[in-house]
Amino acid sequence: MPAAPRPRRETVTGVPRGNPKGRVPGHAPARSEISEQTTLGATYVRSLMRSQLRTALLGLGALALLVGALPLLFLLPRVLTGQTRTPGPYVWVALGVVVYPVMWLIARWYVRRAERNERDFRGLVEGR
Repeated sequence: MPAAPRPRRETVTGVPRGNPKGRVPGHAPARSEISEQTTLGATYVRSLMRSQLRTALLGLGALALLVGALPLLFLLPRVLTGQTRTPGPYVWVALGVVVYPVMWLIARWYVRRAERNERDFRGLVEGR
């Protein structure tokens, strides 16, 4: 009687069952690239620095536009009323109601954007 053929063996590959998010366990290669100061690691760090610089320049530009527009804002009542002096209360209202809240919004945007850049970079390095 001839021998029965051996059943074919299948190799199953995939993510281990114990890993809930489907990621392969272990440290991310980006972290070792940065700590070993390789060219790729330097590129990762340079990209973070570039994104942070772009954020800073945008915030600084917005602030420069705001502060640069102050003389025009102070000239507005002179042009409208024909007076030679800017009314005193107008200056304080312009600074307190217009300028400082906008400066606060620019600062808040900058901090949130910088934190998001760092969070994105951390996700890249940690492999998330």
